[in-house]
Amino acid sequence: MEKSPDLDPELLDILVCPMTRTKLIYDEAAQELVSQAAGVAYPIRNGIPVMVIEEARRL
Repeated sequence: MEKSPDLDPELLDILVCPMTRTKLIYDEAAQELVSQAAGVAYPIRNGIPVMVIEEARRL
């Protein structure tokens, strides 16, 4: 399995959780963006964050 490209730090600075509008934490190992405030993680597929509430995984 090929590793996804790293997430652009500038992109991470501007992305927020669509539910809570709070900052996200990049989990490189899981390839997810974690919203501690909402208790969910958004997947990153092929280097692209999927910021769709229905796609989020509950923590």
